[in-house]
Amino acid sequence: MTQHLLGLEGMNVGQITRILDTARSFEEILERPVKKVPTLRGRTIINAFFEPSTRTRVSFELAQKRLSADVVNISNSGSSISKGETLRDTIANLEAMKVDMVVVRHPTSGAPHLLAACTKAAVINAGDGAHEHPTQGLLDLYTMRSRLGSLEGKRVTIVGDIEHSRVARSNIWGLRSVGAHVTVCGPRSMMPKGIEALGVNVEYDLRRAVREADVINVLRIQFERHGTSLFPGAREYARLFAITNDVLRDTKPECFVMHPGPINRGVEIASDVADGPRQVILQQVTNGVAVRMAVCYLYAGGAQAGDEARAPSRPEDEASVTAANVA
Repeated sequence: MTQHLLGLEGMNVGQITRILDTARSFEEILERPVKKVPTLRGRTIINAFFEPSTRTRVSFELAQKRLSADVVNISNSGSSISKGETLRDTIANLEAMKVDMVVVRHPTSGAPHLLAACTKAAVINAGDGAHEHPTQGLLDLYTMRSRLGSLEGKRVTIVGDIEHSRVARSNIWGLRSVGAHVTVCGPRSMMPKGIEALGVNVEYDLRRAVREADVINVLRIQFERHGTSLFPGAREYARLFAITNDVLRDTKPECFVMHPGPINRGVEIASDVADGPRQVILQQVTNGVAVRMAVCYLYAGGAQAGDEARAPSRPEDEASVTAANVA
């Protein structure tokens, strides 16, 4: 593995598969009465979230605590950045306290890359502007693989605000790396120019886009990133692009629906679909903890070169498991 996880762009199928396979070994731990192993005991991880977050922030913190790491959380309002200190100086001061990993979410695209260039700690991108959200992409791939087996040759349709979605970019790069076929669908005003260069099919008709899909990944409309209105209104968007049960009737029976959250019910997805039998939205949230446990394990020094990631098979084994031989 490389030192940092900054994005899925450029990651090969072997690197992605190692993270997904490691996550699978952690999944069983989450079902135990005692959901904790000493894998990262003695490691210190900073969660630096400079944008609002619920799922990602809590998921990372739970993952780290399940691995027995020492965890410190900071935010924009509770840090010296609110007093005018630069992000680089903030992280440099934290590094001086001998931390092992920094998980960072920032509104500026490229912020994690800047930090990675000036710190010895491992840097994990928890979402940077409209650029990437690699752990969301990984947990989405993990969820798809759990349902479909191999993702090679599978057809995934991503629907929504493609232009402003870091989730879309991470999904596209990750899915293309593992051999899936990707279609993107949304209003022309929310479609990046030249996106075809990423190897995706672009479609503006929703029913045509989902007809042969094995998976539909629905994206939230990124209202907070829109400088101006990009469509006439939420009702008009829902009429053309919302995933409803009527739309699902035109898909393959085994096709399932995903959403990274938070959901705008009645806009990009109908409530009866979001709560229905063909969605795996809460399973994505559960899988997110296992995937982030894998990421923290692999990038915070839990995995030694050449080691296979293994979870302790019984709760009574946990006290004797060390960071060198557990996943």
